[in-house]
Amino acid sequence: MAAPAPDGGPITTPGLRIMPLGTMPLGTMPLGTMLLPDPAATEALAERIAAVAVRHDVIALWGGLGTGKTVFARAFIRARTNRNEEVPSPTFTLVQTYPVPSPPGCLIYHFDLYRVEGPEEAWDLGFDEALADGVSLIEWPDRLGSLLPQDRLDIRLERGATATCRTATVSGSPGWQSRLREAGLA
Repeated sequence: MAAPAPDGGPITTPGLRIMPLGTMPLGTMPLGTMLLPDPAATEALAERIAAVAVRHDVIALWGGLGTGKTVFARAFIRARTNRNEEVPSPTFTLVQTYPVPSPPGCLIYHFDLYRVEGPEEAWDLGFDEALADGVSLIEWPDRLGSLLPQDRLDIRLERGATATCRTATVSGSPGWQSRLREAGLA
């Protein structure tokens, strides 16, 4: 777990710079914002969150095209399954599933809802099974409308100052706070 900087400033870990937040209007409790200088830093963030994710978790990945949502999802999936796991983008299939070794019977559901036209289409993709038995990674979660669970982790990725730099704003429901502290992210 990362310790606060001695001067009370931001916590710094390799590839991540975590800055405390005041208030932000995201609907869930603000937990922090991170400067991700390159895709490897996005992958490191995903790996740390994957380490504390449990069955029934919903992780909503917000951001425009090319902001790193799929980079995050691939690293998360590989951290929980196999480093060599083939993780295609579900842009055309809309959902891909991946069994995880622990807990038995749990699947990661990777949804890309960019092409979904309405929330009701999520049921045809197995969204109810994902909520009941799996961990859900959801790109373009706004497409779910009121179906998006309130109990979730939101990761908002935005372009940074350089072509590879991103900023990640993390907010989550109360259940995520202690787990993200455990991962050194809150």
